[in-house]
Amino acid sequence: MFVGDDWAEAHHDVEVMDNSGRRLAKARLPEGVAGMAKLHAIIGDLVGEDADEVEVLIGIETDRGPWVSALVAAGYTVLAVNPLQAARFRDRLGVSRAKSDAADAHVLADMVRTHAHELRPVAGDSDRAEAVEVVARTHKSMIWERTRHTQRLRHTLRDYFPAALDAFDDLDAADTLELLGKAPTPARAARLTIAQISAAMKRARRKNIADKAPIIQAALRADHLGQPEIVTQAYAASVHSLLAVPGVLNTQIKTLAEQVDAHFGQHPAAEIILSQPGLGTILGARVLAEFGDDPTRYASAKARKNYAGTSPITRASGKKKVALARFVHNDRLIDALTAQAQTAMMRSPDARAYYDKQRARGVNHYPALRQLANRLVGILHGCLKTGTPYDEATAWPLSAQKAAA
Repeated sequence: MFVGDDWAEAHHDVEVMDNSGRRLAKARLPEGVAGMAKLHAIIGDLVGEDADEVEVLIGIETDRGPWVSALVAAGYTVLAVNPLQAARFRDRLGVSRAKSDAADAHVLADMVRTHAHELRPVAGDSDRAEAVEVVARTHKSMIWERTRHTQRLRHTLRDYFPAALDAFDDLDAADTLELLGKAPTPARAARLTIAQISAAMKRARRKNIADKAPIIQAALRADHLGQPEIVTQAYAASVHSLLAVPGVLNTQIKTLAEQVDAHFGQHPAAEIILSQPGLGTILGARVLAEFGDDPTRYASAKARKNYAGTSPITRASGKKKVALARFVHNDRLIDALTAQAQTAMMRSPDARAYYDKQRARGVNHYPALRQLANRLVGILHGCLKTGTPYDEATAWPLSAQKAAA
C-alpha cells in the first residue's frame, strides 16, 4: 500500500494507492496527534485483518520532525522525497503545470508506487545522533548569523567611519565590540587613550597588547573621509544597536559549543571520528550530525561520497565525457568536510601530498580541496564500517609502500 503525504505547517494532504495505481482513499489531516490517529484509522480500515501481510510505504518531502518520527515509530516505511524529484515527477504526469496539495499527494503516492527502489528511506539514526544534530546545527546557524550581522556592521562603518575598518581586523571580537560601543563616531574614537584600548584588549585576552594598541590608536586618529555631523550621529545610533547582536551571539555560540562537546563525547563513534585528520570536536560533531549513524544508510563508500557531494558527476554523450562538481548538496556537510580538508593538510603528510599532487596536475585550489575531502570521506567510511580508528599507513597504502621502498 502506498501513501503520498503532502505536508504543510497546519495540515497534511494524504492519498492512499494500491499496487495498480487505484486511489483507495484521500483526506486532509490536521497536524499533530489527532491527524496521526486519523491516518492510522484510514490505513487500518483499508488493511483490515491482513495488517501483518501488508507493507505501507509513505512518501513525504521531509525527513525530520515529530510527524515523520511518529510514522517511523508506527512501523511504516517512510521514504524521503527530494522536492526537486517530486517536481520533475509531477511534470511527467501532466504539462499544464497545475498544482494543488491534493495533486501533490497523488504525485507522491504514485512516485512511491513506481520508484520506491530509487528513493531513500528515512535514516534510522539513534537518539544520540539526533541530539548531536540539533545542537551542532544550531551552533553552526549561530555562526552564520554572526557573520551576517558582522557584514552589516562592516558595510555601515564603511559608509561613515572607514578608520574603524583599518583599526580592527575582527569586527566580532570582544575588544572591537567594546571599543566601538564606547566610541561609535570618528571624533570619539580619536580620543581613545592607549590605556583604554589596552584594557579592552586585555579583557579580550589579546596577545602583544603593547605593540598592537598604538597601531589601533594611530589608525583611529588618521585622516579619513567622513559624513556631516548629524548623519554621523544617525549612523552611530545604528551601529550601537548592531553591536549588541554579535555580542549576544558570541556568548551563545560559546555556550552551545559546550553542549556540542557534551553530546558528541557521549556518542560511540566519537573516538573514530576524532581520530580522522582535521576533525576536532566541533567539526566532528557536524560531520556525524549530517551523515547520521544508521549503519545501513550508506551501502558503500561511493554512496557516502555521493551524499556528501564531494564526488563528481559525469555527463557523457557520444564521444564527449565531462566530470563536473556537484552543486546540489548538503551545505552544512560540505562546509564541514571542506574545513576538515584544509586542516588535514596541516596534520597529515599524506593528505598534503595528495593535495599537492592534484595541484601539480593543474587543478585549482578549491577543486583540489574537494578531491581531498572526497578521499577523506572514503577513509572515514572505511573506519566507521570496520570500527577502527584512523591509521595513516592504512589510509594511504601507496604512500606507505613508497616510503618502505
